[in-house]
Amino acid sequence: MCRSIKTLFNFEPPVTEEEIRAAALQFVRKVSGFNKPSNANEAAFLAAVDKTAAVCRNLLGSLETNAAPRNREEETAKARARAAQRFPA
Repeated sequence: MCRSIKTLFNFEPPVTEEEIRAAALQFVRKVSGFNKPSNANEAAFLAAVDKTAAVCRNLLGSLETNAAPRNREEETAKARARAAQRFPA
């Protein structure tokens, strides 16, 4: 999976539309191999981002869990600690 795509389910505060769109954009970039599509491919690229975001939104709205929501700041701190361990400065 693309490293910049983050888990979006079961967080407090809930996921935002911007976060869903950013994840969809990263996914389409990874699948297509384009960071920025050419003018000829831009419409298809943006349509794919829109459709992927809609599917993600639907998925996140349909998922259920009994687990308590995770705290974004705590999860970010844990990720930074893992990265520091993996890639010492």
